[in-house]
Amino acid sequence: MHVRIHTHSFQTLDQNMNHQHICFHRHRHRRRSQFSSPSPSPLLTSSSTVYHLLLFTLCITTTNHFFIDNNPIHTAMAFDLNTITFDQGYVPLFSDFNIDRSEDDTNVRLLLNRQSGSGIISSDYYNYGFFSAKIKLPTENTAGIVVAFYSSNVDVFPKRHDELDVEFLGNVRGKPWRFQTNVYGNGSTSRGREERYRLWFDPSKEFHRYSILWTRNKIIFYVDEIPIREVLRDENMGGDYPSKPMSSYATVWDASTWATGGGRHKVDYRFEPFTSEFQDLVLQGCPVDPTDAASTNCLDAIDELEASEFATITPRQRQAKKWFREKYMYYSYCYDRVRYPSPLPECLLISSEQELFKNNGRLKNPPRFHRYRHSRGGSQRQPNTTAAY
Repeated sequence: MHVRIHTHSFQTLDQNMNHQHICFHRHRHRRRSQFSSPSPSPLLTSSSTVYHLLLFTLCITTTNHFFIDNNPIHTAMAFDLNTITFDQGYVPLFSDFNIDRSEDDTNVRLLLNRQSGSGIISSDYYNYGFFSAKIKLPTENTAGIVVAFYSSNVDVFPKRHDELDVEFLGNVRGKPWRFQTNVYGNGSTSRGREERYRLWFDPSKEFHRYSILWTRNKIIFYVDEIPIREVLRDENMGGDYPSKPMSSYATVWDASTWATGGGRHKVDYRFEPFTSEFQDLVLQGCPVDPTDAASTNCLDAIDELEASEFATITPRQRQAKKWFREKYMYYSYCYDRVRYPSPLPECLLISSEQELFKNNGRLKNPPRFHRYRHSRGGSQRQPNTTAAY
């Protein structure tokens, strides 16, 4: 029973609190009834006690499950994906000497040091696709570092390229990783479509899956199986919607000029090398010649892609998306009236999000976090400074 709940349930915080409240009162009521009733037979007493204990244990177990990491929405079900080895889908992009592949070729480590960053690129271009990887980021002292997982065709169409970005932005020690997503179409770099977020977990401690779905009419960015952003194609976007074949990339590089505090905090190479790991790679789509615009061989593959489970956001996933965006998004171009007095055509303004942001697209009340230091008496963590995020 616990497994079924763990695997199939999405719950809101209010539902969890109600569940806990009901469980507690049922248990208390049963105990009160048991003590106020005539003494039953020993066998009945034993059976009832076992039943009540099982009921109470189930309540506590299922309730606590949904409070993991203060995440009120959780699913344990993963997408059914076909992963590939590095050789099956990727080649080095630059700095081979900073690319470390595992013996079974299922894990690749990208290093940044004084000599260079590093990167990989898919062997093929894809006419729409699903690009995914489990990623673990460098730990601590990551100011100025950018780890990127993205799709692009800039090498073929340098002046009118398309691009879909997931970029992790390093930070000063003690502050969490941040990341952003972006969408460019046909060289529309003057119309940035950035959104920036925090995470509900530490991405340097364990692997998490990050995915980009790109179809003819929608783009979805995923963290694990939670859709964090959806862009629906609008005819008024014109060429701003990515439509030319793209490759998949993964890179780590020195972005000291802008990544942390607008360039105030640089990469500190005393802590090199900085390592980002990628595993369980997924490339799903139709490989094509990017210069063959007339090719129609991909229709079946595109239809299959659009029929995949990750191409449709379920009601439970929409609830998770709402939770993520209201809790962890701290900038959105759709609410930035300084850059865009009129929202760009694909923007769907959501009242519950809009009320959180100022006219510059940033949060009215930014979350605060603590930076920690170890006390002399042991490993107890104590607040050292508090800063606005």
